[in-house]
Amino acid sequence: MKILVVGGGGREHAIIKKIKENKSVSEIFALPGNGGIAKDATCVNIGAKDIDSIVKFAVDNSIDYAIVAPDDPLVLGCVDALSAKGIPCFGPDAKAAIIEGSKVFSKNLMKKYNIPTAQYEVFNDMDKALEYLESAPIPTVIKADGLALGKGVIIANTRQEAKDAVVSMMEDKVFGDSGNNVVIEEFLTGPEVSVLSFTDGKTVVPMVSSMDHKRALDNDQGLNTGGMGTVAPNPYYTDVVAKECMEKIFVPTMNAMNAEGRTFKGCLYFGLMLTENGPKVIEYNCRFGDPETQVVLPLLETDLLTIMQAVTNETLSDVDVKFADKSACCVIMASNGYPKSYDKGFEMTIPEDICDNVYVAGAKLSEGKLLTDGGRVLGATAIAETLEEAIADSYKMVKEIKFENAYYRTDIGKKALLAKEG
Repeated sequence: MKILVVGGGGREHAIIKKIKENKSVSEIFALPGNGGIAKDATCVNIGAKDIDSIVKFAVDNSIDYAIVAPDDPLVLGCVDALSAKGIPCFGPDAKAAIIEGSKVFSKNLMKKYNIPTAQYEVFNDMDKALEYLESAPIPTVIKADGLALGKGVIIANTRQEAKDAVVSMMEDKVFGDSGNNVVIEEFLTGPEVSVLSFTDGKTVVPMVSSMDHKRALDNDQGLNTGGMGTVAPNPYYTDVVAKECMEKIFVPTMNAMNAEGRTFKGCLYFGLMLTENGPKVIEYNCRFGDPETQVVLPLLETDLLTIMQAVTNETLSDVDVKFADKSACCVIMASNGYPKSYDKGFEMTIPEDICDNVYVAGAKLSEGKLLTDGGRVLGATAIAETLEEAIADSYKMVKEIKFENAYYRTDIGKKALLAKEG
């Protein structure tokens, strides 16, 4: 089988490494991929949002199955366009991808179908939003409606911060048209949990839970990033919590999308907050999370391509999806200065014996050398019997990987360990 994977980050590298395990796979193409992914797939310089070129490449190269991984091409209808040419895909169509593409849509969906989430108001008029903030509870959360590279959410601790956030989104257009509408919502507290799930619109199969670390600096200080590391499973996500989420959030969301004529087939990501009033949805994503994928997929024991094809064919209930009863830790190595300004183009050295456990996100090949080419450069993932061992092994790998201006947090998994002790 010839497989096409749309995307070029650490998440896509994790998917490709897992897909390679299937013996029927003869060739994998990554569009655009990156210098590190080139070790495991044929990279083709076609951007993930260039839908026409992706479809042409897939047709010209007789692709048997396509996996569309990032949010942008999903929201833009990449799956629709490939499917129209008879190429089976993993990922939701544009109608279903709106669950991430519009926060207004997803919040209204949850309200309509009684899926627990934070209380909220929606505004398309900046003056009215600012007027509302005069008396809104503080802290509060300001969200741009559309996609914003995972950065369109601002937690405002003062009234002035909240107003500044609204002005930056609605007037200054820091997120472009994504800020034409904003959601102002209640600030929730409690442990956060990420749960990826496979769903074919009839069955929903949650994957192992994980805990992300969004802040750039140790002890959850500094700016929000795309994620500086993650561990799995999340100790706060107990069997009791999992049962409640299945009954009140996961199945109701699948059913709600069906009722709206937007059947979701692919990976549906649930960002959850475990509040004192029970689990609530912070956000939905219409795809695998990054870097959650880099700890979840290494624990998957069932063949990933088999699961994905079952999702496409709506036969997910026939597949026994199993995960190893172990722990995983992924530490992200970034370029110093990320998520703001940083230098790139430094040569990277990854020892051969740990390559299989390294997922490259921001790198390019130049004259046979692997050079840094992004903010988040790579993730080093370790699997072990205990979380303590997984964390130690992951940091051991990090110390063996070399590139100039490398930066990483030193406390990935620390919160999870404290939770386990508690």
